[in-house]
Amino acid sequence: MDSNQASTATMEIGRVSSEPKLESGFPQLKPKFEPLKAQEMSDGRVQFRKVSVPAHRFTPLKKAWMEIYTPIYDQMKIDIRMNIKARKVELKTRSDTPDVSNLQKCADFVHAFMLGFDVIDAIALLRLDDLYVDSFEIKDVKTLRGEHLSRAIGRLSGKGGKTKFAIENATRTRIVIADTKIHILGSFLNIKVARDSLCSLILGSPAGKVYSKLRTVTASGSKTQQDHAVDGKGHDQPGTLHSSVLMNRMKRKIAKESSGLCVAGRMGLEGI
Repeated sequence: MDSNQASTATMEIGRVSSEPKLESGFPQLKPKFEPLKAQEMSDGRVQFRKVSVPAHRFTPLKKAWMEIYTPIYDQMKIDIRMNIKARKVELKTRSDTPDVSNLQKCADFVHAFMLGFDVIDAIALLRLDDLYVDSFEIKDVKTLRGEHLSRAIGRLSGKGGKTKFAIENATRTRIVIADTKIHILGSFLNIKVARDSLCSLILGSPAGKVYSKLRTVTASGSKTQQDHAVDGKGHDQPGTLHSSVLMNRMKRKIAKESSGLCVAGRMGLEGI
């Protein structure tokens, strides 16, 4: 190539000044817009949610209506009403709703109450963003019928609900056992740990083995969930013992009871 052709093939690179252009001697300013309101984000349309009310939760809903109504209406700025004919709780946004996501949070809160969670536990869905509700059935884990199904449900709850409370305290979740359906409220990782423990009990693992696994999990520091709604039903509260200590005591008590049964059995055989 000639020098003339090479000069024509070269690329010209120019600089663009980053300084704002001056118009009539004043710098050009960026426009400032106010943040959109929740109703403006949806083009002024009102959004609705409807949550069905099962027959067995209608009476508890009547008793706890004001506890559900107050945080939804006053704090979340969402309208709520009970449609008695359709048996549904209806929610809708208002003109002063600060965030559109509040509507879905309130719907999740009401739905968690319908599944059987207490209001003091379900209200954590309004305050925390990383809480979820996971549901599954016993038949999803193992097909059981008759007495085998009854014994599996008994292993999940334990005597007086001890097993269920131990899993709740160790994983910082809340568990509802409604016949063959199981509902877990908590963070994603904690739900996984609680679900694995419940599946082990369904498959036939003894409670002591499940406690050992939970103690290993708690000792390794895998629990990162923050404390949320607690009540006086045997759940963790400020000033109470750590969950691992409770599980150790429970395991020793189970071992003591089992040794007592063995002694009673030997005495019965000797009497024969």
